[in-house]
Amino acid sequence: MERMEHTSNADLRAEADAVLARLVGDATGAARLREDQWRAIEALVADRRRALVVQRTGWGKSAVYFVATSLLRATGSGPTVIVSPLLALMRNQVEAAGRAGIHARTINSANTEEWDAVQAEIAAGEVDVLLVSPERLNNPDFRDQVLPKLSAATGLLVVDEAHCISDWGHDFRPDYRRLRTMLGDLPSGVPVLATTATANARVTADVAEQLGTGGTMDALVLRGPLDRESLSLGVLRLPDAAHRMAWLADHLDDLPGSGIVYTLTVAAAEEVTAFLRQRGHTVASYTGKTENADRQQAEEDLLANRVKALVATSALGMGFDKPDLGFVVHLGSPSSPIAYYQQVGRAGRGVAHAEVLLLPGKEDEAIWEYFSSLAFPSEDLVRRTLDVLARADGPLSLPALEPLVELRRSRLETMLKVLDVDGAVRRVKGGWTATGQPWSYDAERYAWVARQRAAEQQAMREYAATTECRMEFLQRQLDDEGARPCGRCDNCAGPRFTSDLSPAALDAARSDLGRAGVEVEPRRMWPTGLPAIGINLKGRIPAGEQAAQGRALGRLSDIGWGNRLRPLFAPQAPDAAVPDDVAQAVVGVLADWARGPGGWASGASDAPARPVGVVTMASRSRPQLIHSLGARIAGVGRLPLLGSVEYAGDTPRMSRSNSAQRLKALDGALTVPPALASALAAADGPVLLVDDFTETGWTLAMAARLLRKSGARGVLPLVLAVQG
Repeated sequence: MERMEHTSNADLRAEADAVLARLVGDATGAARLREDQWRAIEALVADRRRALVVQRTGWGKSAVYFVATSLLRATGSGPTVIVSPLLALMRNQVEAAGRAGIHARTINSANTEEWDAVQAEIAAGEVDVLLVSPERLNNPDFRDQVLPKLSAATGLLVVDEAHCISDWGHDFRPDYRRLRTMLGDLPSGVPVLATTATANARVTADVAEQLGTGGTMDALVLRGPLDRESLSLGVLRLPDAAHRMAWLADHLDDLPGSGIVYTLTVAAAEEVTAFLRQRGHTVASYTGKTENADRQQAEEDLLANRVKALVATSALGMGFDKPDLGFVVHLGSPSSPIAYYQQVGRAGRGVAHAEVLLLPGKEDEAIWEYFSSLAFPSEDLVRRTLDVLARADGPLSLPALEPLVELRRSRLETMLKVLDVDGAVRRVKGGWTATGQPWSYDAERYAWVARQRAAEQQAMREYAATTECRMEFLQRQLDDEGARPCGRCDNCAGPRFTSDLSPAALDAARSDLGRAGVEVEPRRMWPTGLPAIGINLKGRIPAGEQAAQGRALGRLSDIGWGNRLRPLFAPQAPDAAVPDDVAQAVVGVLADWARGPGGWASGASDAPARPVGVVTMASRSRPQLIHSLGARIAGVGRLPLLGSVEYAGDTPRMSRSNSAQRLKALDGALTVPPALASALAAADGPVLLVDDFTETGWTLAMAARLLRKSGARGVLPLVLAVQG
């Protein structure tokens, strides 16, 4: 590869240091690149090589690609393209680039109204850096119209958080695999930089191999030590969720600066946020369900120290850059030590000391198990999906394809992206098509990934229990050859926190977690595509066939009633009468429901009439649980137990599928016995429909439709648990 001839490496180094000074706002010009940073820049700018940089968070990977961009642009190279996974990272990067006089723009799902203007600026040569989300790489218009021109003009390609490109990694994203195509299409001599802080040896080798696609030389791999000298790691075991929440409420202000409290689920994040606010703390919630504008506001509030903490799921992860972040606390253990290292790496990037604390919970493993169940689908499901696409007259959109296969839309989309990379399907305008190319199911690879996930979960159990150095443990999980005792963690230097907490905080936490009742919204629209599978239902469900808003005792994913309910629904749990504490809590939910807004005892003009009877759902797996719950409610409320909605034949197989497939299984499967129909016709008011569990709401919707058609004046669903 030819080297640049118009300047010496010494001159190039001086120019690079000058760009760095502008980037970090050093008016004295004294800022200097570290030798390892310079080595990466030299490889990119002077040697035009492909490089993989595996360095700890805070090492300065963004400085490498911004300095390299400035130097390459000065020689007439095209714009740098940065493939970046998170919007938070993009916003940080645009601001950082501006400080160095680098004009950066983004193309992502949050700024669609700007895409045309951005593309015009690129064509005019006005953009130095373009940040794109990996999802853009397989958008048909972007892939077919923008990407080829961009590939031809690119001066430097940067793959940030490059572990996402490998399905051996902890955060594999199929869209990243599209980079293989882009890498292969780059003109000769265009340098490529991949960066990550969370790659073990196997992921590093996989990414380095993929970087070599279309190249003439092996990728340069620069791997540094992963110890974070500012971080003090610790684990604090507390008896239950109430103790953990109370401890956090009592000790949040003892933690340095502002920081992040991670939870494993959206429900837990919202629950903890509400509790901490009640205890006087200024915090905000940040999850995958948070609106984009609210996310951006939350990020800005944390950056400006207007909040003590963001209570976040993994949605706040890679790329969020706050150098003075003082702490990261986990209420619940992530399932991977590599993911844990990545998340705690948000702290202590620009301060001498930051606290990192793990508060593991009993519910962690149930949550791990749920997410593990969402792995790559079976070969049978994949083949059936390919057959459906092959028989279709044209492209099928996700909404059109979903009713025809037994997969939820999110899993279906992920599977299609993998198949797209493998060449078996292609995303086009209007949806997806089968290519007809041969495709083999890599069962061995998927099984290996599943075993790897199980090994990672075991490693997290060991991390929480180890008496050895915690930082050294994490470094070894990432195959860091320089791993050695840190001298700072609770095992090296002694615990910095006790389990002490105030009775008042514990009482408040128990009260908050013990508060029962979750609204269950009724289904109001039929899913699209039902006629395609032989069900003649579409559009809005008629008002006279709908259920009313219902109630559940709790969510299985929360850290309050979820912890109490999960054992009742475990696969090995025996069917038995409803426990007394659960039955009493359900009665409390009913009382609150009656008196609350819109309840039948609220006096509201649009409130439903008081229930006049109880109807239960038939069940093959938990008949005692459901019948006993219905009987207890009927007895306490002095209501007749009218009967059960029964199954017309065998219980339909209700897999974790999409809405259309669930309705296909339920179509014709439920029946209202004649005795129940007579009781409904004579009842002068709505009925309570009692079931054990709801995940999608379709069983309740179909049962309510039958009850309404049989004469029920209204149907009020009441279940023990909801998923989510």
